[in-house]
Amino acid sequence: MIVNRGELGVVNRGVMRAEDAERLNWYLRAILTANVYDVAVESPLDFAPRLSARVGANIHLKREDLQPVFSFKLRGAYNRMAAISPEARKNGVICSSAGNHAQGVALAAKELGCDAVIAMPVTTPAIKVDAVRRLGATVELVGENYDATQAYAKKRAEEDGRTFVPPFDDPLVVAGQGTVGLEIVRQLPKLEIVFVPVGGGGLIAGIAAYVKSIRPDVKVIGVEPEGANAMLQSLRHGEICRLRRVDGFADGVAVRQVGDVCFDLCRQLVDGVMTVKTDEICAAIKDVFEETRSILEPAGAVAVAGAKAYCELNGITGDVVAITSGANMNFDRLRVVSQLADGGLKQEATLMSIIPETNGSFKKFVEVVGEDVNFTEFKYRAVQDETLEAVVLYSVQIESEAQLETLHESLSEAGIFTENVTEDETTQIHLRHMIGGATGVLQERLYEVEIPERAGALDTFLDYVSPKYQITMTHYRSDGGREGKVLFGMIVPPAEREEFDRVLKDTGYVVEDLTSNKAFNMLYGCTRKGACDEKFEQTAN
Repeated sequence: MIVNRGELGVVNRGVMRAEDAERLNWYLRAILTANVYDVAVESPLDFAPRLSARVGANIHLKREDLQPVFSFKLRGAYNRMAAISPEARKNGVICSSAGNHAQGVALAAKELGCDAVIAMPVTTPAIKVDAVRRLGATVELVGENYDATQAYAKKRAEEDGRTFVPPFDDPLVVAGQGTVGLEIVRQLPKLEIVFVPVGGGGLIAGIAAYVKSIRPDVKVIGVEPEGANAMLQSLRHGEICRLRRVDGFADGVAVRQVGDVCFDLCRQLVDGVMTVKTDEICAAIKDVFEETRSILEPAGAVAVAGAKAYCELNGITGDVVAITSGANMNFDRLRVVSQLADGGLKQEATLMSIIPETNGSFKKFVEVVGEDVNFTEFKYRAVQDETLEAVVLYSVQIESEAQLETLHESLSEAGIFTENVTEDETTQIHLRHMIGGATGVLQERLYEVEIPERAGALDTFLDYVSPKYQITMTHYRSDGGREGKVLFGMIVPPAEREEFDRVLKDTGYVVEDLTSNKAFNMLYGCTRKGACDEKFEQTAN
């Protein structure tokens, strides 16, 4: 299910029951008495003047990125662990997490004086592992994904008699996170809307439980990445849905399935959930940096991206709050964020144009683009094929959509076929970093493979496909995430396609077939001229 920019998904609420009201009263009391301030601070609510002026609404940032572990997660973790009996606490605690919950549990354990084991996937970046160890917890690297890591943690909890501390699906965890809502209502009496990032749902469930009890007129809106929309899907269908795959860019909110406790509260209370694209998240990171000189992690900027889109679409002019939920950014990821941010802000457009392979054609092309348009990037390589045409991949600064439309019209009138690939992820992550090489390779197919960021993972994939299948193209650059997106070109004869698809499935890795990608066909495909006049559709294995 995809919703348009700034729009909310459907909420299938079901029938309101008497026990729902009783449960809400319990959460209100639990939030008011939550034990979080031994480790957490009341985070500031900062007005964002530049962003507000641009969007039209009064946007306030709830700075949970300023907590001691740079995330709201310690609230719920400490509230849950403080309720453990002294006898059970002696046996220690265990949790499974690849990031912020791990640090929250580790800090809470340090404060409470109990032993903590943190199970983390083997693909967890070293910076996050080191942060947990510095807080005194024992780290166990196990499993290539969160499901495997969680299974290990729960099994060990039973074997060792430790208390398992869930990241979101627990009433006391939800109540701890709900103290964020308590603070917001007190800090901003004129509050109209709260935008909350959604992963497993603990934060939005807690905030909604408090805000809707005290200020039912205030809207509580969840925001998810477009490729990790488990709550959006679940609320639409009226039952918890498990995603087959998730986009891990905003890894702090990239979950396959929301919590039972969280879903029940959200279905009852939340006004809706919306989604944002990766480039919009990157743009929001830049927005917050320009306001505060702080750098959020992608998950920490999701709510800001949602607030911008919703307020712009609906003409909101009142006071709204976006939760900046975390700042545990991997430094390596800044490269990708910087690259995508201007596209998300609509300040840069990435285009492809086909020009004749003749003397002076590139100069003419630059003249058509115009003296008032600033190039921020361009790539061009001469070709020697029968088309006698070349493809220029370039980016330009733009001030408005109208300016981009005018540029496109000028190029078209000059007979220069042009395709806008600003929102094409394959271009942004891979193709814009590649230029030259053979075109029209017979029987070539293009795939993107998500390979875990650990030693030997790439070799494991290659064991399946090589040397039987010829590799014709590769591109990869680490972005600091748990999985890397690797581009492969492969020679796959039509008669062997079915067998090759089985081989890819057997790898166990997520694979997407990008052979019909427009940009790939313009740069390297068999029918380069007018390739994008055809109807291209991407298919996923």
